[in-house]
Amino acid sequence: MNLDDVELFRRLDPDRMLGHIDGLPDQLEQAWELGRSQPLPGYSQVRRVVVCGMGGSAIGADLLASYAAPLSPVPMVVWRNYELPAYASGPETLVITSSHSGNTEETLTAFDRARDRGTALLAVTTGGELARRAESSGTPLWRFEHRGQPRSAVGFSFGLLLAAVARLGLVPDPAEEIRGAAAVMRLQQDKLRVQVPVVHNPAKRMAGQFVGRWPVVIGAEHLGPVARRWRTQMSEIAKAVAQFEELPEADHNLVAGVSNPEGLTGQTMVVFLRGQLYHPRNLLRVEATREALMVEGFNTDVIDAQGETRLAQQWSCLHFGDYCAYYLAMAYGADPTPVAAIEGLKERLARG
Repeated sequence: MNLDDVELFRRLDPDRMLGHIDGLPDQLEQAWELGRSQPLPGYSQVRRVVVCGMGGSAIGADLLASYAAPLSPVPMVVWRNYELPAYASGPETLVITSSHSGNTEETLTAFDRARDRGTALLAVTTGGELARRAESSGTPLWRFEHRGQPRSAVGFSFGLLLAAVARLGLVPDPAEEIRGAAAVMRLQQDKLRVQVPVVHNPAKRMAGQFVGRWPVVIGAEHLGPVARRWRTQMSEIAKAVAQFEELPEADHNLVAGVSNPEGLTGQTMVVFLRGQLYHPRNLLRVEATREALMVEGFNTDVIDAQGETRLAQQWSCLHFGDYCAYYLAMAYGADPTPVAAIEGLKERLARG
């Protein structure tokens, strides 16, 4: 395993997943600016927001919900399923259907149910059937251009949603935070790029710690969905099994399940995502939980999110995880773009 072999990376990554990761700060800013200019009715009655999506389209909604939780007077819920929950009805509910391809079957059923129930409705997609249904029904449609896997469009799946709820007055204007987050990402990126050797590159070193081990990523508050993102990126990019947990919940169950099976502890790598804007008790929990796992023999490490705002910490930590997953793919000799298992499952479901 040589994580400084740039030529090997080029051979393993013919579709240039690395380019999407490198360009994420630009994508986040582009999505925000695009969202500020798209058609959006007043929707003055909104008392709750339900974002419907799956996979790479849903993670942006997770990031939005955690970011907005201490800011918004209305709840924001992520719906990963068919149909809609019973409470999602009428003009007081804004349903945002987010599908990168526009052909996600779960999201399409949610779109139809929202229309039946007369909710406020917004479609976010690159095209496909969702765009067709939105256009034919007169539903506001936010279309964006992106060539690549949904997971590499996380800047769009978050930035567009953030623009929508900000324009509706559901969160304070985050324009300065967006610019600040992108700046922090670019500054951090100077240490994470492929040209930076392992000895100076913390993402490469973290990937090395994951090789041959079961990665467990633990976050809290605004970094909870970032821990999920780390896990999904390791699964889809590196084709590696992984797990994510959130504090403080993990302290009420996970820490009890560390004795069996014997021998697993040495094959596990637990990484804590830490943000200095956490509640003081969650900062204490990071330390206490890490100590408890280390006593049991687990390998552990801590990643400190960069930046002075919750948005900057969220996105700098997410970007670090994307690089880490990419380098893990390189270590395993895996092409980071195709997801044959997911495509195979979709084909099986299509046959009924």
